[in-house]
Amino acid sequence: MFEDKGVNKILYGGDYNPEQWDEATRDRDMIMLPEAGVDIVTINVFSWARLQLSENDYDFSDLDSIVKRVTEKGMKICMGTSTAAYPAWMAKKYPDILRVDFEGRKKKYGFRHNACPNSPSYRKYSVLLTKRLAEHFANQDNIVIWHINNEYGGACYCENCERAFREWLKDKYHTLDRLNSAWNTAFWSHTYYDWDEIVVPNELSEFQGGKRSQFTGITLDYMRFNSDSMLQNYIDERNAIKEVISDALCTTNMMNVFKGLDYRKWAKEIDVASWDNYPQKFTSPYFDAFAHELIRGLKGGKPFMLMEQAPSMTSWMPINSLKRPGQMRRFSYEAVAHGADTLMFFQMRQSPAGAEMYHSAIIDHSGRDDTRVFRECKAFGEELKKLGKIPLGGVAEAKCAIIFDWPTWWAFEDASGLPSGVRYPDEALRYYRALFESNVPVDIIGPEDDLSKYRLVIAPLFYMVGDKVKDRMAGYVKNGGTLLFTYYSGCVDENAHILQGGYPGSLKELIGARIEERDLLYEDMEHFKCDGVWLPEHVDDMTNSFSYKGVEYPAYKVCDIMYSEGAEVLAVFNEDFYAKQPAVTKNKLGKGSVYYIATCSSNRFYSKLMKDLCDEAGVKDVMDNPVGYVEEWGGVEVAARADDDKTVYYLINHTDEEKEVLFPFDGEELTENIRIECGKSVMLEGTGVKVICVR
Repeated sequence: MFEDKGVNKILYGGDYNPEQWDEATRDRDMIMLPEAGVDIVTINVFSWARLQLSENDYDFSDLDSIVKRVTEKGMKICMGTSTAAYPAWMAKKYPDILRVDFEGRKKKYGFRHNACPNSPSYRKYSVLLTKRLAEHFANQDNIVIWHINNEYGGACYCENCERAFREWLKDKYHTLDRLNSAWNTAFWSHTYYDWDEIVVPNELSEFQGGKRSQFTGITLDYMRFNSDSMLQNYIDERNAIKEVISDALCTTNMMNVFKGLDYRKWAKEIDVASWDNYPQKFTSPYFDAFAHELIRGLKGGKPFMLMEQAPSMTSWMPINSLKRPGQMRRFSYEAVAHGADTLMFFQMRQSPAGAEMYHSAIIDHSGRDDTRVFRECKAFGEELKKLGKIPLGGVAEAKCAIIFDWPTWWAFEDASGLPSGVRYPDEALRYYRALFESNVPVDIIGPEDDLSKYRLVIAPLFYMVGDKVKDRMAGYVKNGGTLLFTYYSGCVDENAHILQGGYPGSLKELIGARIEERDLLYEDMEHFKCDGVWLPEHVDDMTNSFSYKGVEYPAYKVCDIMYSEGAEVLAVFNEDFYAKQPAVTKNKLGKGSVYYIATCSSNRFYSKLMKDLCDEAGVKDVMDNPVGYVEEWGGVEVAARADDDKTVYYLINHTDEEKEVLFPFDGEELTENIRIECGKSVMLEGTGVKVICVR
């Protein structure tokens, strides 16, 4: 990723905020951080108030001092633009910069993520600052990447946004007739006669006490608009940098499986994908792995930056648990195994005050170098140096992909009349978990991505369908691909209009069945209260069941009542008036097959289903073994990265108990420099990791 910058290993470091510290503390940091193996620091993320004291008064002297110290110690720099939080004088002089929240309240100065993305003042001054920084550090050779803003998010509903939204709509629809048609404004007499009649969809308009919009078309477009507005902020700053430094690499740190922004669209404008990962003691390993794969997939499988993680505890969750001994190393190697080429922390030194003063750091409030966290970070830093340039290219080639799409997520979860307990990411995770626990490499892709290199493609909750995507999917299956859809697939088009002719709309040819009704099942006992009184006689309404290959599995949340129109019925529901109706179908189309799962079920079912589909499609696990059925996962993850002449396998024990893995190749364990013989057992201590190179 950074080879032309003289980087030949995984970069190790993170956020350094010395503007909070005196000179003596900074001097001490420059001794302790290299001692811990730190070779990259992210600086200048939140320094706008120090850099620009007033309208025309810029002062980079303190930042120069920080850059000089870091450079003298041989560290690389990830240079922030400081535009994630503006100075107080700016809010006072230019109130258009202040956001208006979902309830319609004008915010005052404070917090962060606090700028209206369509404020003329914010757009002007953020770009001016960024360009000055680029000019000032144009010849600073150890800057390997520019970090624009920080964790973009939130939304604004001010008059500037309202005006900009109307212009965005004009660019998209050109005429009000087209807009009225796309939004079906005949419903509830919402027809627009003038562009100025369109208002932002918030608590004052389309929500009014509800959790979901009463007008899906405008809300979906506003989410697209809000994402595009912040993306334009990023593009403006990126362009300001590249006007000065044409070959500069630029990024911004994304946030996990984050709903607010269409990261797939953003990735087209970002040189290197990066994200912040904060797993807790209770976080499921498959969730972390999924998030890594999601970010990696944004750039077509290229390596990504892990921009932030915590050395130990965070400070902003309801319960901020410590990372136990070995957990930081385990979480870090899981990131590397799934494509990370940097391992970076927030933060280098613990803040003396403020919202994140209890967030852990390599150097804590004691300033000592003999704390548990410092010792672990130092040991891991030494280990990374010893590993050197292990394969930092792609991960093991995946023959299975899961489609994940932000507009589909928005349209599904914000439409009235759909079950509140069904979340779009959860459905993707059900299938990913079964594959993860079988050590099957998986790519997370978008609906527009090439499907031809995959043998198995899973499209969970494929609610929103465009004709081009449908045609490409049909071609993929006819040429031999295996494709899986779930309940609530094929419901609406890109404008959230119901696809007419019955469900699943334009997917009926692929699926070979029609869906007549949907039974929504209760999720938890809270739904059985009436005026605060329990109604236990309805508990049986919580589930149905179905039989698949002679085994009964539970059916949760949703049951599609469907009729085969050519598809083979592989499972049927067992209860209610739709007993014996299909629950799982398979439709042959050309050389391939399309599966449809009409309900939500247990991990046991998904494990069995994925084994069957992988067998049929010829998908194997990461060590080229047939995929097995996982009754109960043993807690060991195996993942791999490869280059032209070697593959590095990561054996990661996600339990506290010793585990044994039978390794099928001759190799070398890189952290201990020991030979591994083909067919011999490899022992993993609790939370342990083995890094084995096979040539």
